[in-house]
Amino acid sequence: MTAQGEDLLAVEYLYGIEAEHWEGDDSRFYVPSRIVTFRITKKTAKRIYYVRAERGPAESIGFVDREAIETHGEVYRKSAGWWEKDAHLYLKPPVLETYAPAPSLTELKAAMRAAHPDMGGSHEAFLEAHERYERARINAPREEIGSR
Repeated sequence: MTAQGEDLLAVEYLYGIEAEHWEGDDSRFYVPSRIVTFRITKKTAKRIYYVRAERGPAESIGFVDREAIETHGEVYRKSAGWWEKDAHLYLKPPVLETYAPAPSLTELKAAMRAAHPDMGGSHEAFLEAHERYERARINAPREEIGSR
């Protein structure tokens, strides 16, 4: 018994990743990837049962192979589609990958100038910086090129 007079049961979870997606047809409603939790309801020797989705009074229950997820820390459900939040389940919260934004043409031009041999850089470093700048310039939208 705890100091409050009753034992609290620890709630355990499995973790999944909801893929990035758009809500509806409007591009303003972008939803980035996020970690979702699935409450574990029961553990047996062979399986771990969890709540896939809570829909009113009825819950959708799923299960995974206990030995596989405890051995590897993660497991893929065989019959799940890539869009399902529980297609890939983890024992511990996974780390979401984040990507640094691509540098602007102005930043690439400044890096190219800093790498120039007359400014203390090397010839090879300048050629690499120039190549990055030219690739970005070719692939840049017209608005960004016009604003230089």
